[in-house]
Amino acid sequence: MNTPFDVPPPAPRKHRRFAGLRASFLTGLVVIAPVGLTVWLMWTLIGWVDGFVLPLIPGKYQPEQYIGINLRGVGAIIFLIFTVVVGWVAKGLIGRSLILFAESLVNRMPVVRSIYSGVKQIAETVFAQSESSFEKACLVEYPRKGIWAIGFISTEARGEISEKAGATCDMLSVFVPTTPNPTSGFLLYFPREDVIELDMGIEDAAKLIISAGLVYPAERPQVERIEQRRS
Repeated sequence: MNTPFDVPPPAPRKHRRFAGLRASFLTGLVVIAPVGLTVWLMWTLIGWVDGFVLPLIPGKYQPEQYIGINLRGVGAIIFLIFTVVVGWVAKGLIGRSLILFAESLVNRMPVVRSIYSGVKQIAETVFAQSESSFEKACLVEYPRKGIWAIGFISTEARGEISEKAGATCDMLSVFVPTTPNPTSGFLLYFPREDVIELDMGIEDAAKLIISAGLVYPAERPQVERIEQRRS
């Protein structure tokens, strides 16, 4: 019969050793997995670009004819150089004239026009370096009161939307992304007083959304937060 003063027997040494090996394996997996996944994605992306670019080059100009081996990444380098040259030409007067002429031809094609305009808007949104980006991360009550969602403040509501909404105060357009894919979501309009701005940056908020709440940004000092608000 056990008494309150009985001491439980110590765990077997074999079990403690197995638990230590399991903890070490999980720790190593946490360290290796992000690095391995990043290397694999980059390797796959470079191979995909090579497979797309190299077949467009005539056989006698293939890099393999001069290097002697099928070196991975040559197609990606050629694509990078070609893209830089096209961008440099497009900035000039002749390049802009050619682009306007080509777009005028595309706009005359019913189906191609819709596809081109949609792809162009997506490319400009993703790759263009401009000031038209999200301002801050925020908290909004969505889809109902008492349930909070992370969103990104884009702009102030203007024009017809602000007028026909009948709001007596300023309204903000907020993009509320979905998890784990933040590129899809909902464009919502809230009164400014219902939008709570967050101190975390856009990237930290995106990481929080992609990780489904598992990756929280580190707390920054109070002085740094105040300086960010002032800027």
